[in-house]
Amino acid sequence: MSPAGRLPALLREPSFRRYWTGHTVSLFGDQITQIALPLLAVLALDAGAAQMGWLTAAGLLPSLLFSVHAGVWADRRGRRRHMMITTDLGRALALVSLPAAWALGWLGLGQLYAVAFMVGTLSVLFDVCNAALFISLVPAERYVEGISLLNGSRAMSFMAGTSAGGALVQLLSAPVALLADTASYLASAWQLSRIRPTEPPAAARARGDLTAGFRYLIRSRILRSFYGAVTTLNLFNFAFQAVFVLYSTTGLGLSPGLLGVVLGSGAAGSVIGSLLTGRIVRRIGIGRATLLGLFAFPAPLVLVPLAQGSVLLAATCLFLAEFGSGFGVMLLDIAGGSLTASLIPDALRSRVAGASRLCNYGIRPIGALAGGWLGATIGLRPTLWIATLGALLGLAWVLPSRILLRTITSVPSHGETQPHRAP
Repeated sequence: MSPAGRLPALLREPSFRRYWTGHTVSLFGDQITQIALPLLAVLALDAGAAQMGWLTAAGLLPSLLFSVHAGVWADRRGRRRHMMITTDLGRALALVSLPAAWALGWLGLGQLYAVAFMVGTLSVLFDVCNAALFISLVPAERYVEGISLLNGSRAMSFMAGTSAGGALVQLLSAPVALLADTASYLASAWQLSRIRPTEPPAAARARGDLTAGFRYLIRSRILRSFYGAVTTLNLFNFAFQAVFVLYSTTGLGLSPGLLGVVLGSGAAGSVIGSLLTGRIVRRIGIGRATLLGLFAFPAPLVLVPLAQGSVLLAATCLFLAEFGSGFGVMLLDIAGGSLTASLIPDALRSRVAGASRLCNYGIRPIGALAGGWLGATIGLRPTLWIATLGALLGLAWVLPSRILLRTITSVPSHGETQPHRAP
């Protein structure tokens, strides 16, 4: 069999393959920035716990401020692919300003906050457009396959991108490492320029556009419970993220290079999760798989505040936490993402994406600020205990009801209002 014949079916379709390629390259760059930007703050600018919280919040605050309006604008305007290309170019320009300022001796925390906010703002618009572009390229019956491929790339980026980011910071400095993400945005824009999908038409202006996405989420018991659970999880998870790098480097004594290797190798759990989620969904049903992901994503992270002793022992705990959590997040994102995508009508696609992003991402800067404040007030390890145990409270949204995720067995066909349930 030829190499092309061994490719997944969707990757044999040129439009999806180009879309996926740009997405994959961009994800690798993002993971380099994910570790390089906080390390730049810690190592070059001596940022403390509260400042790390502000930096994390700066990148996440646009989701709280702009998600709903971005969704409405995208649905009204159409031409979402063009907007995505523009946002890629804008993010590249914003990021390249950091190594430029560093080289000139002008770099400060204020610029880091501003760039994180700008990149976050453009990412909001990119993501609400992407929700509609994806369904233009992938039929409903192949959502699990398509989302698995995208999350497989994400998982590989966790593993290789994080390790590369730590190594680049160690060898070349954090500002230079950020140039890799700049290049990835340019590659994404180029790949998007090479596809010509038939996008959902622009929506007519109507009264209540700003609240249409929220109304749809609230009226759907499945979506309401799912996003309630995810919002709770993210509140605590980003309190965890705000102090994790600081705790790992100053509290546990891991060097940037070792931290990158630990996180990168631990991300093998994400790769395995992306490969196995399709089988798990077929075996236990998409609802139970989503429910399992809501538990398996946060639970392994309790190993982080448990870590102590030698650097080797601490690094092992961090590896196991990353491995288990990575498996869980792939299970949650693929199963939950396929389910929610199938329940949203095309006419509301970007508006519902904006509303769900406000819930899912808008809570993250609040969690990051809370994590930074708690870290500065009560210490890093107690903050990590609160964050890891609190994230499990998301299960309270989905466990009590009989109609929710644990009863859903398969993705509904496109346009169905209710998913199939177990007898």
